[in-house]
Amino acid sequence: MATAYPHTGVVSRVAVLRILAAVIAATVVGCGAEGDVHAIRAWPSEPPYLPPPDPGQLNADRAAGGDGAGESTAAAGTRPGPPTDEEVARELRRAYGLKSDADTADLIDAATLTRDGRATVPPGAPARVARIIRGANEVARKPYVYGGGHGRFANETWIDTAYDCSGSVSFALATAGLAEAPMDSGTLARWGRPGPGRWVTIYANAGHAFMTVAGLRFDTSGRGDSGSRWQTTTRGTAGFTVRHPPGL
Repeated sequence: MATAYPHTGVVSRVAVLRILAAVIAATVVGCGAEGDVHAIRAWPSEPPYLPPPDPGQLNADRAAGGDGAGESTAAAGTRPGPPTDEEVARELRRAYGLKSDADTADLIDAATLTRDGRATVPPGAPARVARIIRGANEVARKPYVYGGGHGRFANETWIDTAYDCSGSVSFALATAGLAEAPMDSGTLARWGRPGPGRWVTIYANAGHAFMTVAGLRFDTSGRGDSGSRWQTTTRGTAGFTVRHPPGL
């Protein structure tokens, strides 16, 4: 029973607290069996999940925008699956200010030079081309010595302190498993397949040999300019036999 203050009709604080306690007890008993503990669900700390865009609408946006300008930020951020080849090419054109697919292909396939005169591996290069570039980098700044790289030391067929023109080319080819022994320039003039290659082209005659790899020239004669066999400039090829590794 509730107790009132005399002459006021107001319910006492003690009585109110007793009523509240009884209500809470009845609620707990009615929510589950005795001894049950109900954990309070934590307030979500992560942003709400955004469903992926509707593929039909996304394709419609792409068609409307031409170059993807019609896509919303949310759609671009939640695009299902990896980007297509066309989308990658488009992003490269945007990043480098290119105008055509041919320009994009040249960028993907072209090696560049680092500050220390070594070549980078282009993104589109096959594994064997990558190994040729890395092998050439190992000897790119080695000194020139006639006969270097041709087994001047016992039991050291490839490793040398200096390399000549054909010795450095042979070393790079060997790192890709394309040469079993060092070749002189006359042998390189007969090696491989005739004509220029897609990735690697070897120019050789009885007196000199060099090659181009992914658009860069690897040539001992260029060391005097930069200290590296890698060069971005071209040179005359009159009098040289043009060959390439099979498949490259």
